[in-house]
Amino acid sequence: METYNIYLVEDEANLSQVLKAYMEKEGWNITIFADGDAAVEAVEGKPHLWVLDIMLPGTDGYQVLKAIKEKEDTPVIFISARDQDLDRVLGLEMGSDDYLSKPFLPQELIIRAKKLLNRVYGTSSSEVQKIDLNAYSIDPIGRTILDTEADNEAVDLTTKEMDLMLLLSAEVGKAFSRERIIEHVWGENYFGSERAVDDVVRRVRKKMPRIHLETLYGYGYRILSS
Repeated sequence: METYNIYLVEDEANLSQVLKAYMEKEGWNITIFADGDAAVEAVEGKPHLWVLDIMLPGTDGYQVLKAIKEKEDTPVIFISARDQDLDRVLGLEMGSDDYLSKPFLPQELIIRAKKLLNRVYGTSSSEVQKIDLNAYSIDPIGRTILDTEADNEAVDLTTKEMDLMLLLSAEVGKAFSRERIIEHVWGENYFGSERAVDDVVRRVRKKMPRIHLETLYGYGYRILSS
């Protein structure tokens, strides 16, 4: 069982305790914040996942999300009892990875969290091997990429940049559509533009200039071995 550190930001004390109990049954370490100000101060803690309510005393959930994403691309599940469509779209556009509308069953949060954690932090299967590709050593389990031509210096990628690289490098030469990339990197509930894929690809190319990341115009992308 994988141990994850999860920050839960929820001002309803009863709900936060119920959710905490369910998540602790999964072996996760849960830290509760009852208002947005305390959550912003805790951004430096860098948990594996934030579960973030939108309506909070003091700093609201949108501002907390902004503070999180400015520091690091840590995955976030937004929860809200307000206008569902508006909150969902705004949250996803600002960088949240999933959305739950109140009321919801605690087990639904567990299912969403497990899926997101697995997607972001990878599988524990021992069969997954490191990939050597164009002067880069890619470790899917450790989610690290080393530049072997620069004394094994680590390539600093955001969560979504890493997700993209792990997807494409797992099947070198295979073409992936933008729709498939969005489903893998942003999740099935993403409502933004497909141009988000192009932005991530552009950043990866800048950070990994020796990678051969080919554009398939009108379709998507693929990585070639040389």
